[in-house]
Amino acid sequence: MSVENAPAAAYDPAPRATHEHRARAATALSAVAALAVCAAFVLWDLPPAWEYVLELRVRKVATLALVAVAVAVSTVLFQTVTANTILTPGIMGFDALHLLVATLVVFSVGTSENAVTGTDGARVLWVVETTVMVVVVALLSQWLFVGARRDLHVLVLVGIVVGTLLRSVTSLLQRMLDPTQFAVLQDSFFASFNTVDETLLGISALAVALTVAAVWRLRSTLDVLALGREVATSLGVDHRRTVMGVLVAVAVLVSVSTALVGPITFFGLLVAHLAYRLVGHRHRHSLPTAAALGVVTLVLAQLLLERVFSYATGLSIIIDFAGGVLFLALVLRRSRR
Repeated sequence: MSVENAPAAAYDPAPRATHEHRARAATALSAVAALAVCAAFVLWDLPPAWEYVLELRVRKVATLALVAVAVAVSTVLFQTVTANTILTPGIMGFDALHLLVATLVVFSVGTSENAVTGTDGARVLWVVETTVMVVVVALLSQWLFVGARRDLHVLVLVGIVVGTLLRSVTSLLQRMLDPTQFAVLQDSFFASFNTVDETLLGISALAVALTVAAVWRLRSTLDVLALGREVATSLGVDHRRTVMGVLVAVAVLVSVSTALVGPITFFGLLVAHLAYRLVGHRHRHSLPTAAALGVVTLVLAQLLLERVFSYATGLSIIIDFAGGVLFLALVLRRSRR
C-alpha cells in the first residue's frame, strides 16, 4: 500500500497529542501535590509559639524536598544510560561508599565526638564524602558503562561485588573502633532529616540546582540516548561524551544527597516507576514528575511517621522496604518473560 493510499488514522497525530496533554497535566498535578504536601507539613497544627517550630519544619521539609529531587532525578538518569529500569545507583553499591567514607573519617579522627557530629566536623565530613564519592562513582561508572558493553547480569554482579567489598572493609574498620567512636558513627547508618546544618543545606541545594539545570538542557538528547548506542550515534549524539556527562551528574546528585542525610537505597526506584506509569519515559515529563512524586512520597511519609506512628520506626526503613518489594516484583516479572 502506498503512502498516498494509507489509512488516515495511521498518520493521525491526535493520539500522540492526547498523550502529551495527559503527560503535561500529570506533571502539573504532581507539582501541585508536592507544594500542597509541603505546605501541610509546615502549617499543620502549629503551636502558639510557632516561630521556632516553623523554622524547624521549614528546614526539615527543605531537606526532604532536596533529597527527593536529587534521588529521583539521579535514578531516572541512571536508568536511561544503563537502558534498564530496575537498576539504581544504590543497587549498584554506591551507597555503601558513604558508609566506608564515614567510617574512615571517624576512624582517623579519633574519639572526639564533636569533630564528627559538631557543626565544623559535619561540614568537613560532608566535603570529604562528597568529593571522594563523586570521584569514585564517576570512575566506576566510566568503567562500567562507557567502555565495552556490559551484560545486565554482569552489571548487577559487579554492583553486588563492589557493595560487598565496601561493606566488608567498613565492617573491619568498625570492629577496630572503640564503643564511643562506634556510637558516633552509628548515626550515619540510616538516613536522618532531623539534624541538618543550614550551611550544608544551602550548599547542597546549590549543587543540586546547578546539576538539575544542566541535565534539563539535555532532556531531548536524553530521549535519543534512551534509544540505544547505535541509534543515538546515527542521529548525531556523541554517545561516550553524553553518557559520561550524565554519569558525573548522577555522581554529584547521589553524593550530595547521601552525604547530607545518609543512604536511601530503593527510594529512587519507587518514585521513578510511579513517574513512568503516569507520564511515560520522555524526559521532559519523567524528570519533573519523578522529582515531584519524590517530594510527595518523602514528605508524606515523614508526616505519617510523625503524626500517626509517633516515630515508632525510621523513615528510611519504611521507604527501603516498599522500594525493595517493588524491586523484587520487577525482577520476578522480568524473569517470567
